Amino acid sequence: MCEKILLIDGHSILNRAFYGLPDLTSPEGLHTGAVYGFLNILFRVLEEEKPEYLAVAFDRSEPTFRHQKYPEYKGTRKPMPEELKEQLPLLQEMLAAMGITTISLAGYEADDLLGTLAKRSEEKGMDVTVLSGDRDLLQLASKKTLIRIPKTAKGQTLIESYHEDEVLEHYQVTPSQIIELKALMGDSADNISGIPGVGEKNATRLIKEYGTVENAYAHAEEIPQKRARESLLEHYELAQLSRELAAICTDSPVEFSCEDAKVGDLYTKEAYELCRKLDFRSFLNRFDPAQVNEDSMEQDFFTCSDFEGCEALFEKAAQAEAVGVSLLGDKEGTYGLGLALNEDEIYYIPVQGMTTPGYLSEKLESLSQNTMLCSMDVKAMLKHIELRPEAKVFDCGIAAYLLNPLKSTYTYEELARDYLDGKAIPAKEELLGKISLKKAWEQDMPELEQLACYMAYTAFCVRGPLEEKLKETSMWKVYTEIELPLVFTLDSMEKWGIEVKGEELKNYGDQLTVRIQELEKLIWQQAGEEFNINSPKQLGVILFEKMGIPGGKKTKTGYSTSADILEKLAPDHPIVNDILEYRQLAKLKSTYADGLGAVIEADGRIHSTFNQTITATGRISSTEPNLQNIPVRMELGRLIRKVFVPEPGFVFLDADYSQIELRVLAHMSGDEKLIQAYREAEDIHRLTASQVFHIPLEEVTPLQRRNAKAVNFGIVYGISSFGLSQDLSITRKEAAAYIQKYFETYPSIKGFLDGLVEQGKEKGYVSTMFGRRRPVPELKSSNFMQRSFGERVAMNSPIQGTAADIIKIAMNRVYKRLLDEKLRSRLVLQVHDELLIETWKDEIPQVSRILEEEMKGAAHLAVELEVDMHQGDNWYEAK
Repeated sequence: MCEKILLIDGHSILNRAFYGLPDLTSPEGLHTGAVYGFLNILFRVLEEEKPEYLAVAFDRSEPTFRHQKYPEYKGTRKPMPEELKEQLPLLQEMLAAMGITTISLAGYEADDLLGTLAKRSEEKGMDVTVLSGDRDLLQLASKKTLIRIPKTAKGQTLIESYHEDEVLEHYQVTPSQIIELKALMGDSADNISGIPGVGEKNATRLIKEYGTVENAYAHAEEIPQKRARESLLEHYELAQLSRELAAICTDSPVEFSCEDAKVGDLYTKEAYELCRKLDFRSFLNRFDPAQVNEDSMEQDFFTCSDFEGCEALFEKAAQAEAVGVSLLGDKEGTYGLGLALNEDEIYYIPVQGMTTPGYLSEKLESLSQNTMLCSMDVKAMLKHIELRPEAKVFDCGIAAYLLNPLKSTYTYEELARDYLDGKAIPAKEELLGKISLKKAWEQDMPELEQLACYMAYTAFCVRGPLEEKLKETSMWKVYTEIELPLVFTLDSMEKWGIEVKGEELKNYGDQLTVRIQELEKLIWQQAGEEFNINSPKQLGVILFEKMGIPGGKKTKTGYSTSADILEKLAPDHPIVNDILEYRQLAKLKSTYADGLGAVIEADGRIHSTFNQTITATGRISSTEPNLQNIPVRMELGRLIRKVFVPEPGFVFLDADYSQIELRVLAHMSGDEKLIQAYREAEDIHRLTASQVFHIPLEEVTPLQRRNAKAVNFGIVYGISSFGLSQDLSITRKEAAAYIQKYFETYPSIKGFLDGLVEQGKEKGYVSTMFGRRRPVPELKSSNFMQRSFGERVAMNSPIQGTAADIIKIAMNRVYKRLLDEKLRSRLVLQVHDELLIETWKDEIPQVSRILEEEMKGAAHLAVELEVDMHQGDNWYEAK
């Protein structure tokens, strides 16, 4: 069997990956999607081809032109987007780390080098595979040279393969005649113009008939197609030039040694560390842990499982200023504790014998009184142990979130890489694979010890850099006064949960089912036939073809039936209105009526998880289940709140901030008119309508008030004239006029919002009133849509983030007051600007006062914070 060489067109494959795959960013904010896509294709082709030799060719610079004497023909290439340009050195660094040979030569493009090496390799009797997204390379195909071209179809990357026979079969010309085709029909990608009036079909016909451009020209008078004949006669010199531009050089003076390009071990320690740095987690399992972790810390890991040893260990820990702690556990149990006394002494205490969860809880609670417990996730630890809110703890995950709220995860190995000079530590998936903690504990796997120790070590080591960075960025107070106390507040809410009446939930589901079936029959009746309402394809055909409703937008898969399109049609078409209601009720049924029933625990309560590190603005989110997204627009949606009830002897007190984000906008912008309106307790939407439309306050119509309300809240979210026109069903011109009048009415707001965008551009981030930062990398994007999104983010984040900070401060204060005053009442739910207290009936006056004082006193603004408060025997009544 012949030896094989794989030759890759570096720029071409990188470019294809850039446009064919979603963008990714590294933890440092670098664009990495194209590099990731390139490596995916590389690994796939390597596994398929199994070559002995490998080289990647690059143009010397971008753009370069093969024929420097004709710059006007190739000089109009679009410049490489900045997001792609910054990835080229990253890719070359990765290839170097993997020991892959790269080649380039001044004055020659990558395909010239590929052509040269393909020819030389064939002459040596080798099999050649050329990987490129450029079909020009098909001219190199032969019996020995295979051209492989990736393409994206239906979201998947397919790779077409061509030897010379496949080229002839597919294009009806030989590989060498590909050049002739290009001469006639041109190539927009390479700015090869070809000749006017000759497309692919005519060009193929001419080359099949005459073989070459020269021969076609010699027999031009015989060409039956008048336009092609006249064009060839008139533009023959252009065709010759295009042919020269399309021809790949196969005898460039590039220096190349096969031995240097021999495929070795690509999965080196350097490549592993770079994959970690770029957050290419899916590639990490390709590396041999023993090889890439040669500087393993595991010699510093010790197991301590006897009672006397554990007692001595905790006594030693009590002498330290801080220790790293990791508690391994899940819903099924607690399995072990990692304890880092310093960088060189890391212990694992398995839960067995005397070291029970209760023992560990007691020891850690005692330890936390004087020694700082540094953990990756304090709230997760609190699921297994009890700590008082005044315990000395440091939450590394929350600290890292504040410093970079755009990330999706804050794992220990990521923090080690980001804050310990790129230190490579094996991730949980590398140690345990898909094995659960419980299974690893039952099997007494040594990797469980390693996991606990690595987590404790990282928590101990990153605390210093994180604290320093928080102080450097002026977010230390946000961390210590808002986020860290919130851990204990949220933990309490999760543990209490909220009671749900299962039988009433079932009845509610039955009620929904009846209405859904009514709507189904009504929709079928109006359509004149039965069809699957949940099928967008069938629904599109019914609405826009059979019923002839105007406004349908056809896509590749059929008509779009998205909510925004249907909502525009609903006022004029009863069937569309019924379909929207059907969808909403079906969502209610599946997500809430059925979904909530599945998560009611043995105590009859739902225990949602409240997340601090998910949203970029600082808002708390709720998952498993999401209790913050219960519908409120429809009465039937609101009715689901009736199934949430307090325990016997308790009632619900619900307190909701009134227009908090508009009040924050008034304060932060300093706009005197808006501030004065709030101070005079005006109806802010009616007042805005009065001032925008220049009419007396008492003459403002409900429609004008509604429009002013949309503008008021839209401004907070950086709404565009297009967005407002969609919301109000008015023209874009009218919407732009509304916005302009609004800014004329409240002139300081426009300057404030513009200033936020400028701050985002200058500093790379915007800040809340309390100093929380939100990076806005989109402002530097070369993509207009991305920049526009960035501007909206820059305007909205400080306002929404400040409101989020205020509600968090209020939550912490309310929770602390309930504890300090030893009340039976407890905070059980937070939904955006709303707090729900399960209140002991005898404590209603006291709890009402606490809510009023702490929510209003959470921040001192130029306008007073207002709170709406209600009570009831279920959440529906309280709201």
